[in-house]
Amino acid sequence: MFLFLVCLGGESSFLSMCGKSRAAGPSLTCFPSSRSISKDVLYRVDGACQLCENSPCSYFSAPKNWNDQDHLAFVLTHLSDMLELLLEPEQLSASSHATHNSLVSYEAVCALSFLIEGTVNNSRTIHPLHELALWQPCHGQNGYSKISKTFSFPKLENWLRSCLIINPFGMTACLRSGKKLAWAQQVEGTTRRAKIACNTRVVPEVSPMVIMSQVYKQTLAKSSDTLVGAHVRIHRCNESFIYLLSPLCSVTIEKCQNSTFVLGPVEASVHVHSCDNIKVITVCRCLSLSSTTGCTFHILTPTQPLILAGNQAISFAPFHTHYPMLEDHMAQVGLATVPNYWDSPMLVCKEGSDASVFRLLPPLDFYTFVIPFEMEGDTTETPGGLPRAYQKALNQREQKVQSWQKMVKEACLTKDQRKQFQMLVESKFYEWLIQTGNRQQLDSLVPPAVGSKQAAG
Repeated sequence: MFLFLVCLGGESSFLSMCGKSRAAGPSLTCFPSSRSISKDVLYRVDGACQLCENSPCSYFSAPKNWNDQDHLAFVLTHLSDMLELLLEPEQLSASSHATHNSLVSYEAVCALSFLIEGTVNNSRTIHPLHELALWQPCHGQNGYSKISKTFSFPKLENWLRSCLIINPFGMTACLRSGKKLAWAQQVEGTTRRAKIACNTRVVPEVSPMVIMSQVYKQTLAKSSDTLVGAHVRIHRCNESFIYLLSPLCSVTIEKCQNSTFVLGPVEASVHVHSCDNIKVITVCRCLSLSSTTGCTFHILTPTQPLILAGNQAISFAPFHTHYPMLEDHMAQVGLATVPNYWDSPMLVCKEGSDASVFRLLPPLDFYTFVIPFEMEGDTTETPGGLPRAYQKALNQREQKVQSWQKMVKEACLTKDQRKQFQMLVESKFYEWLIQTGNRQQLDSLVPPAVGSKQAAG
C-alpha cells in the first residue's frame, strides 16, 4: 500500500481526488481524506474559468500533477490491487489474488478511509469511507454482512468504481471556479499572467486551498485570513520573491525557478518538486524534495527532511529570519524550536553519493535574512537562535564591519574625500545589487502609494 501511495504522490503531489454517485447514494472523495495528510475540499461548477475567462479553461494544459482526471484514473486503475493488499491471507487464492468469494474485513475498509471519503446525497458534510460503507442503503451494493462484519470483495470494488468520479473539491475545480485574488501585478514586457485563486467562499468548514501560478519578476507579500490554515500550491513562479506570512496547513512548490519563498509556519508538510535555484525559508513539520537542483532550504523542523528521487546540489541551512507574529503563528500550528533536524536529512532514494545530492551550508556562506515589512507582534529575533558555528561566523563578520568603520573614521578624510569615498561605496554597492539580482527585489518593494505594510494587507 505504501508503494501505491508513493506512486500516487509522484503523479499528484499528494493532491486529493474524489467522486460522485451516478445513482442515488453517497458520493465519495478519494485520497487524501480530510483526516489524513491533507484536508483539501473545494467545489466544482461547470462553466468558463474565472481566472483565464475561457471555456474550456486554459489551465487544462497544465501538467498531470494539476489534472484531477489523471488522479482519478490512477486510483481506478489500481483499485483492485490496493483492495487485495488489505485481504487476510486466507482470503487469497494460491496465486495470491482475490476470488469471487473473498471477504474484506471492516478493519480493512477503515484503513481505506485514509484514502477515500465522501458525502451522502451531495451534502457538504464529509464522511470517512467506513462510515459511508455502513450506511444501510449501501449494504446491497457493497455486500456488507452485519453478521460477519465483512464486505464482499467484488461487490465492494464495483460499488467504489460506480461512485468515484473526478474530484469536485480538487485543483481543477479551484482553478475553474475559485475566487480570483488580485495579489500579483502584470509585469510590463511579458505575456505571462499571474493567476492566483482560492476557494474560501464556498467551503467554510474545511481548510481552504490557495493556488498561485506564473508569478513572474515581482515581490508578492501577504499575511491574511485567506492564508490561515490553507493548503497552498505554488506553480511555475520565476524570478520572484514570495512572502506568505501566515500559519499554513501545507505547501507544494512545483516547477519554480530563481525565486525565494518565505513561508509562515506550516502545520503539515512542505513538498518541493522539479524546482531549480530556489530558496525556501520556513518552519515546518515535514519537508520533502524531489527532482530539485541547486536549491537552498533554511528550515526549522522537528522531523528529518526527506530527499526523494532526482535531487542534485541541495543545501540545508538553519532557519535565519523572523517577523513579529512568527512565534504566535508557530504556537497556532503546534511547532516549537526543539527538536530541530534541519541538518539531518534522510536520503529515501539513494542515487549517488550523499555529497552529490546535498550539503550543509558552510558557516562562511551564511547570512541572516531580513523580512522587510512592518507588522504587529512580539517576535524580535530568530526563534531558538542559531547554531554556534553560524552565530560565530556572523559575529566575526560583524567585527570586520566595525573594524572597517573604525578605520574610515580614523582616516581623517577631508569633506571632499568623504564625499568621493561615499560615492565610490554607493557605486560599488549598486553594481553588487545588479550582479546579484537584488536590485529587482529592492525596486519591487517600493509601495505603489501608501506605506510599506503590504505584508499585513
